Amino acid sequence: MVKYYTRACNFYFGKTSKEKVRKKLSIPLHGNKLISFDTVEILSRKNKRKININKINSLSGKIRKKIHFDLKQISKKKKFKNLNFSNLPLLMGVLNLTPDSFSDGGKFTKKNLAEKHSKKLIKDGCDILDIGGEATNPGSKDVDPKNEWKRIFPTLYKIKKLKKFISLDTRKSFVMENGIKNKINLINDVSGLEYDPSTIRVLKKTNISFVIHHMQGEPSTMQKNPKYKNVLLDIYDFFEEKIKYLRSEGIMHNNIILDPGIGFGKKLKHNITLLRNISIFHSLGFPVMLGTSRKRFIKDLSGVNDSKQRLGGTIASSLIAIMQGVQILRVHDVNEVKQSIKVFKSLKF
Repeated sequence: MVKYYTRACNFYFGKTSKEKVRKKLSIPLHGNKLISFDTVEILSRKNKRKININKINSLSGKIRKKIHFDLKQISKKKKFKNLNFSNLPLLMGVLNLTPDSFSDGGKFTKKNLAEKHSKKLIKDGCDILDIGGEATNPGSKDVDPKNEWKRIFPTLYKIKKLKKFISLDTRKSFVMENGIKNKINLINDVSGLEYDPSTIRVLKKTNISFVIHHMQGEPSTMQKNPKYKNVLLDIYDFFEEKIKYLRSEGIMHNNIILDPGIGFGKKLKHNITLLRNISIFHSLGFPVMLGTSRKRFIKDLSGVNDSKQRLGGTIASSLIAIMQGVQILRVHDVNEVKQSIKVFKSLKF
């Protein structure tokens, strides 16, 4: 049986978008009339084609029914605990409390520096603080859960007083439980909730919001020749099956974010395909997050070896994501990315 997928494309913004929505020439993305689209790409594992939304009813019954279902998922307004998606995108500022992260390892591990950087990220305009105590870049090794929590707790204790939405970047249920006791708002598990068997129990018991992240393999091995039949559709299927599994385990809330995991078990060609087509994940019905900040694929495309000098590539890839309606961008350089978004909106909206 052929499985079909729906990707929203040909987006409009601002006044143009609102006018097209009013005339029923485009469909608002997640109920936001400032971003809409008038075309969908219908994909299977054998072929693909684009069609204007006003011609969908001319399709055969089975395909038409599937597209209409997906359009409902794409267009429905997003409600998320303690996050407002009316002014997109939201920025997740990165706070690494590790000695070995690929970009800023060791930079904020000294006394008070992490708290100062947190305040800077907030001042620069981040909506979410993402705090982590374990490096998960290619080749990194596991950290004992107690050591990971030891790295995180002193800073978390201080920054929770700032009353900002806090995301905890961890794969360990021990760290998750301690973070939840200390009032974090979101679990960001790069393993796709697969590293620790107790993770699902914690999510169910606490009803905490979380990110489903895609990663092929583990950090120490994930870049050793990753393979896919179709990277875009394989990851879509991964998300779909994961959501079904979570529902079967009794996790019924919709405070879930999807992250396709740029650079996590992907070659350059895989990352490019995902960035060009990331709007496909909207049809799963959850907010989409993207993290391209300073990553290796920027070096592969630009030749810039120093990760701290990859701001240009970060901004370029972030704008590609914004143009496809991605709701959350995970970035190191909040001020500069925020500036690029303001300019983009001024010109496009």
